[in-house]
Amino acid sequence: MSCAAAAFDTSLVFVGGHWRRAAGGGTLPLMDPSEGAPLGEIARGQAADIDEAVRAARTAQDGPWGALAAAERGRVLAKMSALVLEEADELARLEALDVGKPLKQARADALALARYLEFYGGAADKVMGRTIPFANGYTAFTLREPHGVTAHIVPWNYPMQIIGRSVGAALAMGNACVLKPAEEACLTALAFARIAERAGLPPGALNVVPGLGEEAGAALSAHAGIDHISFTGSVAVGALVQAAAAKNAVPVTLELGGKSPQLVFADADLDAALPFLVNAGIQNAGQTCSAASRILVERAVLGEVVARMAERYRALRVGRALDDLDVGPVISQRQHEIVSGYLGLVDASGLEVAARAALPPTLPRGGWYVAPTLVADVNPGHRIAQEEIFGPVQAVIAFDGEAEALDIANGTPYGLVAGVWTRDGARQLRLARKLRCGQVFVNNYGAGGGVELPFGGVKHSGHGREKGFEALYGFSSLKTIAIKHD
Repeated sequence: MSCAAAAFDTSLVFVGGHWRRAAGGGTLPLMDPSEGAPLGEIARGQAADIDEAVRAARTAQDGPWGALAAAERGRVLAKMSALVLEEADELARLEALDVGKPLKQARADALALARYLEFYGGAADKVMGRTIPFANGYTAFTLREPHGVTAHIVPWNYPMQIIGRSVGAALAMGNACVLKPAEEACLTALAFARIAERAGLPPGALNVVPGLGEEAGAALSAHAGIDHISFTGSVAVGALVQAAAAKNAVPVTLELGGKSPQLVFADADLDAALPFLVNAGIQNAGQTCSAASRILVERAVLGEVVARMAERYRALRVGRALDDLDVGPVISQRQHEIVSGYLGLVDASGLEVAARAALPPTLPRGGWYVAPTLVADVNPGHRIAQEEIFGPVQAVIAFDGEAEALDIANGTPYGLVAGVWTRDGARQLRLARKLRCGQVFVNNYGAGGGVELPFGGVKHSGHGREKGFEALYGFSSLKTIAIKHD
């Protein structure tokens, strides 16, 4: 059955250059978060589909795709980038409907996908080995080679961006890919496969198998024919993926959860900081691994920061994805229950709710909407300051001095991103070096996406890096060659 949201049949898998029904013919409902109603259906991929996809990828990597020169691979990716730009409006509409994010945010994701493909297309022939000074009579050097067949398990919150940063980099290095999108949001992954077809990507170089995590995802993680796995998602599922990969001694890049702090000092430019502080918490309804979910504020400016953030919260507009307002629904009924549970904990704990955005009475009754909520004066050890909520909820925490700010910022199991707001240059450098996370932004947050900037975490936020040239190194293996000639 074709999805009403898309101009193509979404109930198929894409394997070896062919669109077909999943093994067994099963499908899964595709839901519209804005309405809480079905959009259509997707394929329920099985282990047999994964096995065929891995074999198709191996054939492509050993054959026509692997035989292409790096510059030729880059040209294919460049063509894919151009096609993404050509179809950006439709891709944004699909992503907005599928995920529930406002249309302008979905369009930014489509443009980011195009930029990833452009960046990696241009970099494909620029990853080089090195010569090594060694013993007399030898010439020693290194080569960067593709792993072979790479698996990509992509979450539902940013499908296009994460496909771009992982699949784009893997293809640039000459790997062949098997992509398993989240069952909650598959539309742009399937549209991406159609773009790859149009761009002339050889059959099998990209395979897309939707399905349940415990079925298709588990089969992909454990498949003996996979040479590298890229997983973005929860800590719990990441541990399962890594355990499955370990049985086959397969390397894994894990980008997991976050509880990212913003450290706001009394000397900060608050006019510059405030839009970032709020937007980085409510973007995509807070369903972002790097969301600014903890706002650490020096006590001298605590009242002003809370008041000004609260004013912005009260002005937020919540609505359906295609209404293109500030905040849309969360992805699913389950996620709605999780976030609502944390908000219930806020009320039960007697915490101070500084502001809640209004939910208009005109919202669809079945949609999964949560009122964006700003909570003030939160103890650093409280659950809403320690656990990833994955919803539009921000906790404001007071601190006195740099040392306490650093202790609080590093005092969670996570370590993905941090923001520092201060005019003190020495403090900027001290904190940037001492914060335990993969990215630190000073007097900004996110750097506009930063396709070129390596991204990943430490501690429970994962390991390995995607984005930038580091991703190309991660999607390749290093071979050392030593030739004795004298």
